[in-house]
Amino acid sequence: MNRLAKLACVSICSIIISTGIAAFAPAQGRQSDAAIIARRNAAEKELESIAIIERKVMVPVRDGKRMQADIYRPKDESKKYPIIFVRTPYNFNYWDIQLGAPSDMTNHVLDAVKRGYALVEMNERGRYFSEGDYDILGVPLTDSDDELDWMSLQPWSSGKVGLIGCSSTAEWQLAVASRGNKALTTFIPEGFGAGVGRVGPFYEQGNWFRGGAVQMLFGTWLYDYGLLVKDGRPTFPPGMSQEALVAAAKFYDLDAHPPKQDWSKALWHLPESEIYSALDSPRGIFADTTPSGAPGMIERTPNDPSWYKGGLWNDSQRINIPGLWLMSWYDVSVAPNLAAYNYVRKTASPEIANEQYAIIAPVAHCSYKRASEHTIVGERDMGDARFDYDAFTYGWFDHFLKGDDNGLLAKTPKVRYYTMGSNQWRSSDTWPPEDAKPVTFFLASGGHANSLNGDGALLTAAEAKDTPDKFTYDPMNPVLTNGGGFCCMGSEYKPGALDQREEEARDDVLVYSTEPLKEGMEVTGPMDLTLYISSDAKDTDFTVKVIDVLPDGTAYNIQENIQRARYRDGYTKPPVWMEKGKVYKVAFQPMQTSNYFDVGHELRIEISSSNFPRFDRNLNTGGDNYDESKPLVAHNEIHHSKQYPSSITLSVVTR
Repeated sequence: MNRLAKLACVSICSIIISTGIAAFAPAQGRQSDAAIIARRNAAEKELESIAIIERKVMVPVRDGKRMQADIYRPKDESKKYPIIFVRTPYNFNYWDIQLGAPSDMTNHVLDAVKRGYALVEMNERGRYFSEGDYDILGVPLTDSDDELDWMSLQPWSSGKVGLIGCSSTAEWQLAVASRGNKALTTFIPEGFGAGVGRVGPFYEQGNWFRGGAVQMLFGTWLYDYGLLVKDGRPTFPPGMSQEALVAAAKFYDLDAHPPKQDWSKALWHLPESEIYSALDSPRGIFADTTPSGAPGMIERTPNDPSWYKGGLWNDSQRINIPGLWLMSWYDVSVAPNLAAYNYVRKTASPEIANEQYAIIAPVAHCSYKRASEHTIVGERDMGDARFDYDAFTYGWFDHFLKGDDNGLLAKTPKVRYYTMGSNQWRSSDTWPPEDAKPVTFFLASGGHANSLNGDGALLTAAEAKDTPDKFTYDPMNPVLTNGGGFCCMGSEYKPGALDQREEEARDDVLVYSTEPLKEGMEVTGPMDLTLYISSDAKDTDFTVKVIDVLPDGTAYNIQENIQRARYRDGYTKPPVWMEKGKVYKVAFQPMQTSNYFDVGHELRIEISSSNFPRFDRNLNTGGDNYDESKPLVAHNEIHHSKQYPSSITLSVVTR
């Protein structure tokens, strides 16, 4: 063992003994994977030939904590280089072979360095070697200012920084982009929905809510990535040298490695706030007080003041730098993402508003580069959805970070989107496209729209008489999630387009369909659902799925939504309860898509009161829900007539 390794071992072993972290030890058996080691070493050798490499550089921030960074820059030190900055809560430890493909990371770095960039990859506060306590999206936001200032002042830096990354590597970007740091020149957020707090009608608070119901994917994500464990890793002595930290990274695995869970069983636990206690896991920021002193996330309402003190962006914060926004139809929150994009285009200065571009792919969360000649999303073949993202993003950086006059913006439409069904890339200068016109379909039935075998229909005019459709919602027998726009819920749940006929066989699912279309119909833009409802419960949920039905009966989900009845009057007001037998109007937050319904296909919507565990179950009591374990059964009704025009309005493009 060399001197640096001994130093790291002595330092870390003393921490283990003094803190009693008996479970913290070097990962076992990973060095036997000769193929991974060989690939890593080959990639490292190539990188060393072209780059100056500095790992475990500890960047100071204003409260005295240090954030760890790996820095890669071209060897020619006669020049200054713009910086591509990637910040993440995830493990990018080069020696963590358990990640499976360290050379993939190296290839990404190689590409940046070869193109004349310095690349800085950094862990958020409280993650791995970065000091401090973790909170969602890496608060406080002042960390980002200190990090950007530090990078811009390095002797090898041109002073210009651009951000890129997907998911949690993107979500922090929006709030940071609003702070006006002089070094931050542009940003490329990809799959960034969990960074959007509030925008327009959406109060999702980082995808925590949808229509006031909790999106349960965050609960699984927090557990699976070890984010519930506050003290699950050692803290290194202040001032520990870079050399010692580099050596430590070769010997010690800082991942929490929580036991794998079967989420199809674990998420059923009630009360919801005690899911992790039932797993013998800390509750962490999910249900305990956060490091900033805010209540646990599960305890908050959609407009809780705590949401506005953290790392989330909201529409009171002005973004005024060029942005390239990447979204996808089967991601968690494409509708709030598009709302954020449109908001920035509306509120930025005219020059910067004209430098906001968007790409919307037909894939699941952060799966842009997985598109192929036959891009399968769930079970549906979306055709050839490939796109040269690397060429476009580097062209973007070349223009804004290097000042290259490459003509990229002049030849690029503001919005490039993929229309599913016709399986084509389309373009527009606005979202929705200017030629998208509203077309409304009204719910109708003889009072028996229950299941695929019922008499539900979608008509172009509302019926005169109200014959409401009734169904029973039992929280202990919910409609189960089958596909959709989500991520991070474990292998038990598959996102994307899946056949919905099994769900449509249930009597607590109302099914409304058009006749087979005689002409094709492209729906591109918002889809707005309005229901007139009644219930014998004080509070309950209503869910919707928009479906493309093929001539053979296959029913592919296009989008889904939910609305908790207590928030039907908005999220800034106190909850309002229902009275038995009284009819209420419920307008859902807009959904977004681009889908071509071909000749012979049917447009269908499903209405129910659950989509679990995509969304948490409303226990129908009118209580806090998260701390309850005794549900009530609700008897719900959907009304449809000229008096109660339950309907869905689509954005239809005629070509």
